[in-house]
Amino acid sequence: MTTAVPAGPAVPDSALADRVLARLTEVYPAAGDPFRAQEMVAYMKGVAPFLGIRTPERRTLSRTVLDGTPRPDEADCAAVALRCFALPEREYHYFAVDYLRRHVKRCSSGFLPVTLRLVSTDSWWDTVDLLAAHVVGGLVAADPALAARMDEWIEDDDLWVARTALLHQLTYKGATDTERLFAYCLRRAGDTDFFLRKAIGWSLREYAKTGPDEVRAFVEENRARLAPLSVREALKHL
Repeated sequence: MTTAVPAGPAVPDSALADRVLARLTEVYPAAGDPFRAQEMVAYMKGVAPFLGIRTPERRTLSRTVLDGTPRPDEADCAAVALRCFALPEREYHYFAVDYLRRHVKRCSSGFLPVTLRLVSTDSWWDTVDLLAAHVVGGLVAADPALAARMDEWIEDDDLWVARTALLHQLTYKGATDTERLFAYCLRRAGDTDFFLRKAIGWSLREYAKTGPDEVRAFVEENRARLAPLSVREALKHL
C-alpha cells in the first residue's frame, strides 16, 4: 500500500513567506563553503546538494532572517515549508523543519498533507525524523483523530512514511498509546530495511524511559519476531 502524496498541496499565497524566502536566499548562500558542502553531501549519501553551512552558524543566520517577522499562521507555515523544500540545497530544508518545530501549535490537523509532502521529498533521516517526532507528532497530539492516518502511514510502501508513523510518538512519554506503538512495531517487524528496524528499536527505547517493564515484557514476548537490531536498540538502556 502506498499513501497518496498530494500532487500539490498548493503553496498558499503568503507575504510573510515572500519576505522570509527573499532574506533566506540572500543570507544562506553568502555563508556557504563549497569544500564543506562536498563533505556534507558525502556524509548524507548524496541525498541533496548542500551550501556548506554548519548547524550552529546556520541557526544564527536563521535568527537574522526571522528578525522582526511576525508569528505565522498555518498558511504562512505551509508556504515557508513548501517553498524551502522546493529549493535543492539541504540547509533550506533544515530551515523549514526548524520553523515548523517552532510553530507547529499554530497549525491544525489540516496541515498533515503538507507534512506528508515534506516527508516524501528528498527523504532521509535528517529531515524525516525531526518532522516525525516534532511536527507530525505535535499534530497528532493536538488532534488524536489523526492517529487513524498514522494507521494508514504504517502500512505504506514508502519506508520513510512508515518510519514517520513509528516515530511520531517519540516525545509522548506517559501519553504514549502503547497499544498502537507495539502494534506498529510488530506490523513492520518483518521488514529487512535498516531504517525501519532502527526506528522500531528507537521508538521502544524512548518509551522504555517511561515504561521500562512494558518494553522489556514486549521485547521478551516478541523476540523471535523482532530483528536483532531492533532488540538491541530497544533494550540498550534497560
